Amino acid sequence: MGLHRRGSDVDEDLDAMTAEQLRAEVRRLRAGIREHRDSSGHDLCWHHPDLWQLLPERVEPSISVPEWPQFMRGCVAYRQSLDAEAADAPRMDREYSEAPGASPAEP
Repeated sequence: MGLHRRGSDVDEDLDAMTAEQLRAEVRRLRAGIREHRDSSGHDLCWHHPDLWQLLPERVEPSISVPEWPQFMRGCVAYRQSLDAEAADAPRMDREYSEAPGASPAEP
């Protein structure tokens, strides 16, 4: 299980940064957020450890993986939320295995 720093020391590195370094950090973080925001299609189904890597602390993420039935119910609920929150978004009928960058499912 990874250690997560909490409290005021988490961002103490910012105190030592110059204004230009802070601007560069904001640009880097915005680029990462935009990349995550611009995910589409089947890429919406993945967790995004690249986003976590934008943080200065290097910890091994400690995630829990739902069992299949709970996971699939979560996928369905997430997809239903897209109908409500992105009702006008274009729909696609491409299978995951046909998606750009998709890797074949492991047995």
